[in-house]
Amino acid sequence: MRNVKVSKLWDQLHSSYWFIPAVMAVIATVLAFTMLYLDRTSKVEIDYWWVYNGGADGARSLLGSVAGSMISVAATAFSITIVALQLAASNFGPRLLRNFMHDTGNQIVLGTFISTFIYCLLVLRTIHGEGDGYEKYVPQLAVTVGTLLAIISIGVLIYFIHHASTIIQASNVIQNVSADLHSAIERLFPKKIGRNEPEDSLGVEEIPMFFEEEALPIRASGTGYLQAIDDEELMKIACKHNLLIRLKVKPGKFLVQGSDLVLLFPGERVNLKLAKKINDAFILGKERTEQQDIEFPIDQLVEIALRAISPGINDPFTAIRCIDRISAGLCHLAQRDFPSPYRYDNNNKLRFIAEGADFKGLVDRAFNQIRQYGKSDAGVTIRLLEAIAVIATYTNNSKYQASLRHHADMILQDSREGLSQEQDYKDVEERYYQVIKNINNDDTNKSWD
Repeated sequence: MRNVKVSKLWDQLHSSYWFIPAVMAVIATVLAFTMLYLDRTSKVEIDYWWVYNGGADGARSLLGSVAGSMISVAATAFSITIVALQLAASNFGPRLLRNFMHDTGNQIVLGTFISTFIYCLLVLRTIHGEGDGYEKYVPQLAVTVGTLLAIISIGVLIYFIHHASTIIQASNVIQNVSADLHSAIERLFPKKIGRNEPEDSLGVEEIPMFFEEEALPIRASGTGYLQAIDDEELMKIACKHNLLIRLKVKPGKFLVQGSDLVLLFPGERVNLKLAKKINDAFILGKERTEQQDIEFPIDQLVEIALRAISPGINDPFTAIRCIDRISAGLCHLAQRDFPSPYRYDNNNKLRFIAEGADFKGLVDRAFNQIRQYGKSDAGVTIRLLEAIAVIATYTNNSKYQASLRHHADMILQDSREGLSQEQDYKDVEERYYQVIKNINNDDTNKSWD
């Protein structure tokens, strides 16, 4: 993946509450000095109705009021944001806080108030009246722009009030996580190219016979979640040193210092400098991200669903919404080719083996826990089967269908134990037979978008 470290840096900046406000503050500073320069170099007094034409005392009062109100509103907006984050953590789980930190709207709101405050301060210090001991100076254009920024800030405040009331709604949170899932699918998986069955066996015959015995493990130099792997850098290393690299980890896994990262063959070509280069290709962090971890947004939707069907909350409708979004993501995945674990150089020589995600594992991740915790809820159980029935219409891959059938069988079996009413079980059974019908239908939707 190109520019992995740059993408990681941008992700860190985008999820911070200081970057966009800091950039906007710098822009406000430049704007203030620019307007003051234009005022000083202008030889003609501007006499338009929309340009400030008052005296120095009026300009000071105007800009002072704007500056004072902006810093007060910024403090209030920040307090509201903290409360929203606390509500999100308690209702949807602390791992969802990262999604709220990514919200550009809140960052722009905070940046607008701070920028207006800084602009007004910088302009205010240049205003001089007749009795101040300086030459009378009232920057007309700069004061006018300050007034305009105050009006814009009022509009931003109105937007913030609306935004703060909608950002913590369950439907909005679930939709944002779902958007992250679809974005990750587009980024990590190629489009369908016509094969119905993945050729997983390709490349196996090219692995050296004594690979496991003669390969040398490279161990992690740090502890944390594996957020991304610079596979292009690993490919360059493999080609330069004529190595075969086999990954032992995948993005999303928690690594302990000293755990195996890769196996290198032949091991005698490895030295400390090369081991450090390989470690540098693995980006660790304190939390998971969806940059290369397709399971992360699925886990987030599952977490929201599990909290919703817990006895303390008992909100199956939110769980059903999560199931709908999960099914949409799996329908998207079912139409994609999963990348081969075997990577070749320009001379068609096997250089890199990377065990990534597979459809069966993602389906297990999506449905297992919801099935286990929601088996006593007829609505959740029925929607799980309906979701599987829909996903089955988006693939004719026999392995994918077998995985879907397996989960439908387990859901039906759990419903026998979890549901107390016979009619509820009959409703579940009816949906189960619809899953079997969709899986067995060879003429199911085979057109790919």
